[in-house]
Amino acid sequence: MGLFKKKVIVYNLYDQSLFSEADFWVDTGAMYSFIPEDFVEKIKLEPSGTRNLVFADGRTDTRLFGTCLFEIEGMEDKVPCPVIIAPKGSLFLLGATALENFGVQADPINKKLVPILSIIGGFRASS
Repeated sequence: MGLFKKKVIVYNLYDQSLFSEADFWVDTGAMYSFIPEDFVEKIKLEPSGTRNLVFADGRTDTRLFGTCLFEIEGMEDKVPCPVIIAPKGSLFLLGATALENFGVQADPINKKLVPILSIIGGFRASS
């Protein structure tokens, strides 16, 4: 599977004058996006809780959790996205939840994000 990065501007949800930009690895195997603590300090993100995590190597951890506005290179909107606050020096990861919020999926062959249809409701009601 081809890995690729997208440039993302991350804004404080409540004060969009606080923002910073980074190259994020698109990681469809991660539920949440990851942003390192030092990046979080720049935009003054206030955590709203914690999440229990299992990493790809089997390690577990509990990390702080919050919400930011994301603006992804090539996308038109700024969209609220849940994030995990990762240790300083961690990789920036763009997780599946953010991709779903933007209505896109990863095309690893062409290294781009492509629109998907959003499904509303899982069944048709019968009368």
